[in-house]
Amino acid sequence: MDGNQTQWDADGTLEVLTFNLQEETFALEAMLVREILDLLPETRVPGADPLVGSIVNFRGRIIPITDLRLAFGMPAAEATVDSRIVVIEIDAGSGCIQLGIRTDKVHEVATLRQDASEQPPVVGMRWRREFVRDLVRTPRGVIVIPRLSAIFADILGTDVSAYSAA
Repeated sequence: MDGNQTQWDADGTLEVLTFNLQEETFALEAMLVREILDLLPETRVPGADPLVGSIVNFRGRIIPITDLRLAFGMPAAEATVDSRIVVIEIDAGSGCIQLGIRTDKVHEVATLRQDASEQPPVVGMRWRREFVRDLVRTPRGVIVIPRLSAIFADILGTDVSAYSAA
């Protein structure tokens, strides 16, 4: 899967998991999602990039936890009863890695339509444009599909241009 373009299927649809960060709804391709976890005790990693500043131990696996709020310039927030960690698996070029994404609330697996999507506008975005792959209009509002390759490129120490399900 090309990390820079949304891979719509032949019918012009995409299965995603939707979740909230603050009042914004985001979506990740369902094929990337491995698990949805209740919050676990996090261990801070001294000197780590704040975007991926902690880890959790889940079933004997160490999973780095990322806070997409930082990438999108949102303020930190306290966890709530609805907060979850979405574990994704991505091919980072040198092999598959798992990352946990802290969310405020996980909603559902949904089907988005390509004909309702648009590229992020050149002006008027409050976020870094390169971090947004697509904006998709739905009856409930706009869903943001983040460009994970751009968000995690510096963290992984490489120019990651493609992420795919393992």
